[in-house]
Amino acid sequence: MRTNPQFRTVLVYVVLSALWIWFSDRALDVLVQNVAQLTFLQSVKGGLFVLATGALLYWMIGRDLRRLKAANQMLLHGHTQTLRVLVSAMDIRHKETGDHSDRVMRMAVGLARLAGVNGKALRNLGFGALLHDIGKLALPDAVLIKPGKLDDEEMAIMRRHPDIGNELLQQVDFLREASDIPYSHHERWDGTGYPQGLRGEEIPLAARIFSVVDVWDALITVRVYKPAWPEADVLDYLRSVAGSQLDPDLVNLFLQHYDELKAIGQTPQVAGPAYAQLPTQG
Repeated sequence: MRTNPQFRTVLVYVVLSALWIWFSDRALDVLVQNVAQLTFLQSVKGGLFVLATGALLYWMIGRDLRRLKAANQMLLHGHTQTLRVLVSAMDIRHKETGDHSDRVMRMAVGLARLAGVNGKALRNLGFGALLHDIGKLALPDAVLIKPGKLDDEEMAIMRRHPDIGNELLQQVDFLREASDIPYSHHERWDGTGYPQGLRGEEIPLAARIFSVVDVWDALITVRVYKPAWPEADVLDYLRSVAGSQLDPDLVNLFLQHYDELKAIGQTPQVAGPAYAQLPTQG
């Protein structure tokens, strides 16, 4: 039966400490007869013991932490591979163009970095961006891929997907903190969005960042319900909805770094595969 790292570390420490004390005490009793000298050597022995066992603990704890980090990275890799399969299925069912979910994830992560997001928050943003429309898996094809404008009843069905997406992610431990984008990326800066009607900075930062990228991508690519817009018209539209639909500061940041972000979205070899640019630890 395998022992856990904590028990193994303590066991080694206790055994080596006991052996050191026993053998060193026996050696001093045999070699030293002078009481004053014996007291001094006992002090030296105690100091050496503290230094030696401290170094031993440092090495053993570091070794176990490296093993834990490697195990966590393997677990994260397994999670990401599973998500990539799910996202590929989502894009196929949605009839999206190319690597839509992967592309908007890369661009959202790039914009988030420019906005100062890092660490665990950046990783959660990447997961959320990749799974932004996971709630649409529960929608009927007649609504999801309808080639035209949705009627009121169909729109009501469509607007359920953020709630469904949030409910799905709350059932997965490592995705619970990644639900800001799936749940809130249809909120609007002026408070007229859905499903919660959040306004301004009430909207989570991750969702505000992603919304800028998602609107850009929705307009500049072909969809089942519309042709692609000219690039200049897309950028003009972003400027026109800054402060109403989208966070104006984030729109400005996106436009200031537009060429850089577009390159990240259009060239997977530069940005790397999904998650390659995300931190593996918070």
